[in-house]
Amino acid sequence: MQILVEKTESNTLYKLLTGLVIPRPIGWISTKDENGINNLAPFSFFNIVGEDPPHIMFSTVRTGNKNKDTLNNVLATKEFVVNLVTEDLVEQMNLTSNNVTSDVDEFELANLTPIPSQTIKPMRVGESKAHFECEMVHHYFLENHTNGGACVVIGKVKMIHVNEEILLDNYKINLETYKPVARLAGSNYSKLGEIFTIKRNL
Repeated sequence: MQILVEKTESNTLYKLLTGLVIPRPIGWISTKDENGINNLAPFSFFNIVGEDPPHIMFSTVRTGNKNKDTLNNVLATKEFVVNLVTEDLVEQMNLTSNNVTSDVDEFELANLTPIPSQTIKPMRVGESKAHFECEMVHHYFLENHTNGGACVVIGKVKMIHVNEEILLDNYKINLETYKPVARLAGSNYSKLGEIFTIKRNL
């Protein structure tokens, strides 16, 4: 089957993209609005951009041409934290994906512990095993959309927090104690599963 994008409905494209590009890491983004209210929401259009210097990206859809609270907060304050999602936090992460009003603190909604960041104002999820404190350096609104499109946000990583229980020697990560979760399509998520190794040709 061949699918011409310009002649395909957006909901069909969404199902194809999110069903084929898997698994996707989850960026659990915490922000503060200009009144100091905490916001926390998960995004699976998320990944690292590079390490020299470290940058991270996430993308938020704008259904009905409306910004999510996360995007409004990042555009206003230029700051956000990426909290990493592990198996023990899936239910709470899912709660923070609920569509609630901007005055609701998702840390309270999901019974999570807000802890201070060191270089920026947004709080970190105390139960998360790793966090990236980020300063927004670039954003881009997708053009030629039909229902709001999306906005891609790129942040420069200012500080990394890693729980020592997931650290091995020489800053390697212990996957057995880390236990990250990835996003699939629909309501589906995945654990790491089988791991295999292929050495690169030098």
